[in-house]
Amino acid sequence: MTKETRSFERVNKIIEKYEGKRSSLIAILQEVQEEYRYLPEEILTYIATAMDISPASIYGVATFYAQFSLAPKGKYVIKICDGTACHVRGSNGLKEAIEEKLGLSKGKNTTDDLLFTLEMVSCLGACGLAPVMMVNEQVYGQVTPEKVKEILDEIIQKEGVPA
Repeated sequence: MTKETRSFERVNKIIEKYEGKRSSLIAILQEVQEEYRYLPEEILTYIATAMDISPASIYGVATFYAQFSLAPKGKYVIKICDGTACHVRGSNGLKEAIEEKLGLSKGKNTTDDLLFTLEMVSCLGACGLAPVMMVNEQVYGQVTPEKVKEILDEIIQKEGVPA
């Protein structure tokens, strides 16, 4: 088995699971992204070759849907709701607290260690708990900048990352 075959072994299993059907491309990309936390360019090219689909078609799907990312994401994806209710109740202050705590800024939304990624989203569907943030699948309501720092400190401590 060559090195290249080994590096794409998991991708091959995902493609085989869906029998390489073009109609399953979105599901395949979802599983690949779950595996890598984003869609690396070389993996997209490999999928195109393995499924006999043009690379442009694969990129078209990967860039059309907001759920897909072509850039590495952190282990913990923090989503800050910036819908009307959350915005009025201070979601921008949460964003600023996270950026300060994690050393992020406009144009840099993932920490260098790939532990955290910050995303602003239009709505998380929990307006009554505004302002709201999610860390992966965990929802936090009525969050303050101080609470944000506590939540991040807990994760950092859990991960054993030096402060």
